[in-house]
Amino acid sequence: MSENIKTYEAEGIKIYWKPNICKHAAECVKGLPSVFNTQKRPWVSLQNATAEKIMEVIDRCPSKALTYEQK
Repeated sequence: MSENIKTYEAEGIKIYWKPNICKHAAECVKGLPSVFNTQKRPWVSLQNATAEKIMEVIDRCPSKALTYEQK
């Protein structure tokens, strides 16, 4: 099974989402609903928060399906 990784980029941050390992704990959605909205496509809107705030919420992801790298 190949790993499916989606990427999203904004100034200062690049995030990676691995839907195959996501446990749907919703820490991202609860933490930053303006950025992580499963009702929209794409479901990630990085322009709606600072890179620092996004990183803080991604750090709470229990499955590590969401990760990031600072640019």
